[in-house]
Amino acid sequence: MKLISYKPKGSNHSWRIGGLNEDIVIDLQDAYRNLLISKGEKENVAMESIFPADPNQFYSIGNGIINQAKEAFHYALSHTTGKISFQREEVILGPPVPNPSKIICVGRNYAEHVAEMKGDLPENPVLFAKFTNALIGPEDAIEKSDATEKLDYEVELTVVIGKEASKISQEDALDYIAGYTIGNDTSARDLQKRTPQWLQGKSLDRTTPIGPWIVPAEEIGDPSNLMIKSYVNGEVRQVSNTSNLIFTIPFLIEFISNLITLNPGDIIMTGTPDGVGFAMDPPQFLRDGDIVTLEIEKIGRMENKVFAAD
Repeated sequence: MKLISYKPKGSNHSWRIGGLNEDIVIDLQDAYRNLLISKGEKENVAMESIFPADPNQFYSIGNGIINQAKEAFHYALSHTTGKISFQREEVILGPPVPNPSKIICVGRNYAEHVAEMKGDLPENPVLFAKFTNALIGPEDAIEKSDATEKLDYEVELTVVIGKEASKISQEDALDYIAGYTIGNDTSARDLQKRTPQWLQGKSLDRTTPIGPWIVPAEEIGDPSNLMIKSYVNGEVRQVSNTSNLIFTIPFLIEFISNLITLNPGDIIMTGTPDGVGFAMDPPQFLRDGDIVTLEIEKIGRMENKVFAAD
């Protein structure tokens, strides 16, 4: 099962939590309601309190609700009671977590990327933040603001936290992950480089696609051996493996949770490998009309067009 944030095309509805099976989208709250009815529960049970439709509220409940979602999903696939499913082309996908409380990013976390950026290997994780204004969905256009002439792409394995994590050990860290998705830490290099702090180059409006879905952690297993790639207009730019991370995902969760309490639905973008446009000779930055495609093994592919905003 792939967990998605969706709404029917042409609707003004809020994002809803769904499950994707090939080309079938299941509304998970409706599926869970039907599952409860099949078990003898009353139809008017207060669903929002036990299985919210809103993706942010869904993840805020924690990892336990994912098992409920799986049960409802598989029930819905084998039953046809009610309008609980759509064809894939009938819906729009949004950011899997549309409004996370925290977006924590890790810089300089692949040695070859550090080298191509002419930096020094970090002794500790390099952390910075993004804000939700930067987030867009897997089908949205990356906006190239006229504030930058050096917009760059960065494919990143992205972690979604599944339960409150404070002072967690590496040994226990993977138990605190709800799942994994793909993120593009699109970066305005000219803005990023003009001060010691990177924030202004990392949080421009509508520049950071996340998606296209979240794959539950147990379906990924070990996240430390996944192929990771990016393409621009079909040309391969980045090829690496998460085994090359300097700081592993368990290390990052231990390190961050000893500084900041992580909440369910929080996002950690774990760093990008070498092959970014800034380091090419000559540099190759994103332009209006470019197509950026990201791939991570066991998760899938996300593709976004670049649009020059007025």
